[in-house]
Amino acid sequence: MKILTIFLIAVSLSMDAFSLALIYGTQGINKKNKFILSLIVGVYHFLMPLLGLSLGTFVTKMLIINTNILVGVILSAIAIEMIISSFKKEEEKFLNSLPGYLLFGLSVSIDSFTTGIGLPALTTNYLLSSTIFSLTSFAFTFLGLNLGNILNQKCGKVSTTIGGSILFILGIIYIFK
Repeated sequence: MKILTIFLIAVSLSMDAFSLALIYGTQGINKKNKFILSLIVGVYHFLMPLLGLSLGTFVTKMLIINTNILVGVILSAIAIEMIISSFKKEEEKFLNSLPGYLLFGLSVSIDSFTTGIGLPALTTNYLLSSTIFSLTSFAFTFLGLNLGNILNQKCGKVSTTIGGSILFILGIIYIFK
């Protein structure tokens, strides 16, 4: 029963990665970079609960800024870059670069940090839990990127602008949450 609970938590942690990957996929990311971005999200979802487990209580007491505000600012910054990049030619876009992927991975994995704080209440098998979180978020991110790519092929650059606008609104919602 604990494995089912851990899996359901993994799915819930992966839903934001899926929805944002759906939007991010409208950037027309190639197969290799879809895999890399999904892998980065998976690694973050493996490490963040363990980091939350180790440092969580200490860090949350020391944090001056609400994590929702941090996530909101990151999402808004990604959204603005997305909207601007939809009007650019085909040169290298920040979102389709390693720093952009790392920022994306961090933004969808912060909730895994706080989950790690409460993980001892659920299980003592932290590595298995983090592995389940990692694999699930990898799969959801990869699926979202592929579906977003299909959306981009059907609707073109308009889908990127709409996706960026939705992401910006989500960022604002997180800031005022």
